[in-house]
Amino acid sequence: MKSLYIVRHAKSSWGNLTLSDFDRPLNDRGKTDAPMIAQRLLKDKIKIDIFISSPAKRALKTCKIFCKEYNKDEKAILEIDELYHAAVETFYKVVTAIPDEFETAAIFSHNPGITDFVNSLGTDIKVDNMPTCAVFGVELNAANWKDFSNANKKFVLFQYPKLV
Repeated sequence: MKSLYIVRHAKSSWGNLTLSDFDRPLNDRGKTDAPMIAQRLLKDKIKIDIFISSPAKRALKTCKIFCKEYNKDEKAILEIDELYHAAVETFYKVVTAIPDEFETAAIFSHNPGITDFVNSLGTDIKVDNMPTCAVFGVELNAANWKDFSNANKKFVLFQYPKLV
């Protein structure tokens, strides 16, 4: 059994309009939401074996904050360029390439692709919009990540900062 957690980056700053979209940092709310959500996952005993992220500044910083909360070395983050504004097919490609030694994986990326991806998973849960710093989790009945596309997926989690 494998578990996948899809994480939209935390709230980003629009304070410096000269920055490219790729280089936008987290704002103050994003910097507090990310550790709070990671701590909620830890409280629920959700483990993450591998952290995979878009290299865009806001996604990568969110991932680094999760790594810190999980006491994982941020140098182990797998950055994948294609996760920046990824299409659904890209998410499937990334997931099916995860090494089987990892039982649980977290992928940090962006809207609109991340919402489209979670809605493509075949669960009964549909999401209108993945809020910033939202986490959507599924378990799959498969021993290998390469079987992700055709595996039955069970919804296990939808968590976001304003959910009390």
